[in-house]
Amino acid sequence: MVEALERHQVAVYLGAIAAGWLVPVGGLAPLINPVLGALLYVTFLQVPARDLIRSLRDGRFLAAALTVNFVVVPLVVGAMFAFLPADQGVRLGVLLVLLAPCVDYVIVFSGLAGGSSDRLLAATPLLLIAQMLLLPAFLLIFLGRDLAGAVEAGPFAEAFALLIVVPLALAWATQAWARRHRSGAVVGRAATVTMVPLMAATLFVVVASHAREAGGDVLRVVPFFVLFLLVMAFAGRGVARLFRLDVAAGRAVVFTGATRNSLVVLPLALALPDHLSVAASVVVTQTLVEVAGMVAYVRLVPRLMSEQRAPVGPERLADQRGQDQ
Repeated sequence: MVEALERHQVAVYLGAIAAGWLVPVGGLAPLINPVLGALLYVTFLQVPARDLIRSLRDGRFLAAALTVNFVVVPLVVGAMFAFLPADQGVRLGVLLVLLAPCVDYVIVFSGLAGGSSDRLLAATPLLLIAQMLLLPAFLLIFLGRDLAGAVEAGPFAEAFALLIVVPLALAWATQAWARRHRSGAVVGRAATVTMVPLMAATLFVVVASHAREAGGDVLRVVPFFVLFLLVMAFAGRGVARLFRLDVAAGRAVVFTGATRNSLVVLPLALALPDHLSVAASVVVTQTLVEVAGMVAYVRLVPRLMSEQRAPVGPERLADQRGQDQ
């Protein structure tokens, strides 16, 4: 069953979203952070701590990931901003979700497309810290002081502690336990097989708790989310080429530039004043569009960034001719 779930995980995720959309259930919002924290714990558990530390030394990849997320993405969002619906709650929701890079299921989808998941996983704490620091400044630039002040740093700090620090610490503790005791290894293996069910549960809870709120101006932003995915596929490839990354690292950069932090910023949107509450529905709508887009990305990004054969020099060509003769 585990192998079947992993083989068909994209279909499982789409099924969870469809179930949440067709059978909306109120009162599930408090479950979002617990299931997301469990998901991130299992995600961190799959990469040893020593590999995370080694990956963090890859300055060129980290520079590319920061550039695509905090230079290129704000420019793309800025180009779209004037054409968004005039409702301030809708605009705030779009900015919240598009200006915050994903730190969870991007790792899964990037791996499915042959991207460097270990490097991306190592970069997640840095990406979350950077968005905590930069998001208020971006909102101030786009919306002005009054609306930017509606988003406080406290919920972001809480999200970082609960969704990154605690799961990462527990994952490292589990790894240390597994190295010393057989029981720890058994627990670690048991936890890792829950990845697909936890991802499906997270998507179901998010969609089911907010699906019935989508409509009107919210649906009018769907084309913008689709356009964002299209633009960032080529923008990410451009950044990967600029930093001369290998194919696997380049695919990871494309995915980190395109996927957004909807599951983590949703609690921020839910904490907004009533007159801005539509922002939460915008965030959920972006999740629906993005997961469908990731299905296409898994198939198309390997074609967009295919493995390149090394050029054949004169000496190598002569050797090949000699072998042919």
